[in-house]
Amino acid sequence: MVSALVALGALTLAGCAPEPASGVDPDTGSAAAALELSNCGVAVTIDAPPERVITIKSTSTEMLLALGLGDRIIGTAFPDGPVPEEWADAAADLPLMSDRVPGEEAVLELEPDFIYAGWESNFSADGVGERDELAALGIDTYVSPAACRSAEVPDELDFEEVFREIAEVASIFDVDASDLIEAQRAELDAIVPDSRGLTALWYSSGSDTPYVGAGTGAPQMVLDAIGLRNIAGDIEGGWTSLSWEAVIEADPSVIVLVESDWGSAEKKIAQLEGNPATAQLTAVLGERYLIVPFAASEAGVRSVSAASDLSAQLASLTAP
Repeated sequence: MVSALVALGALTLAGCAPEPASGVDPDTGSAAAALELSNCGVAVTIDAPPERVITIKSTSTEMLLALGLGDRIIGTAFPDGPVPEEWADAAADLPLMSDRVPGEEAVLELEPDFIYAGWESNFSADGVGERDELAALGIDTYVSPAACRSAEVPDELDFEEVFREIAEVASIFDVDASDLIEAQRAELDAIVPDSRGLTALWYSSGSDTPYVGAGTGAPQMVLDAIGLRNIAGDIEGGWTSLSWEAVIEADPSVIVLVESDWGSAEKKIAQLEGNPATAQLTAVLGERYLIVPFAASEAGVRSVSAASDLSAQLASLTAP
């Protein structure tokens, strides 16, 4: 197994690489140094690569699948939708604990040594348990860094932060992520941003008040990559509530619709076209909709492919 130190060196992610991964040095047979990192303000020490992992949210499950670590997953929870076809076989036999956040009792029954969550709020007394309490039980925890809210919140999310998470997770499990990151960089570099000066609304959910992508999170990162100006881009945060009046005033050229089981693109389109006010929006009149799966709308290993797919959809649209 290639050590995480070598893998991270190959990635040239200077200034953001964690300490070397733990375990036994294959050359000397002696114990390697523990991996120490800070995650959402919580100090985490990994004494050995996790073997029994619970993943919560699609972002964490798919990260491990992309790194070839599906065999470490003993339970998944709170999926946001089906995994992409490329990982479908690896995900087919993963045990689903719950459609939502499981309780601590259900988690402890599986005897995990690591819990990887897509949202910081997954770790709570009402969820899988508090992080310090789990640590006292010998269970290490980790939150997708882009989802940190209590500490170490990214000022403005970019793809380097996504690649840093891939590298950091790889170091925790002592695997090499260089090929994965190289492939993602190549796919990102191949995107040609749209040059038509179009504006966009990133519409995630909500009917009375839309919940939309704001100016510092994954939606903004993706819109920047494909050449769309976010009408809510001046609002700090990854997501925000925005009034329909503000949407109508901005009159976006394109609307990105987040597809989910609880809020399909068809449902959103029907609402937009059925309301006399929003039916007159430029994007609605021209049926200029882009669709992204919810699981790909949050920062993670699918962010680059989401940008690439949306760019292809955008290229097929006629400008207003």
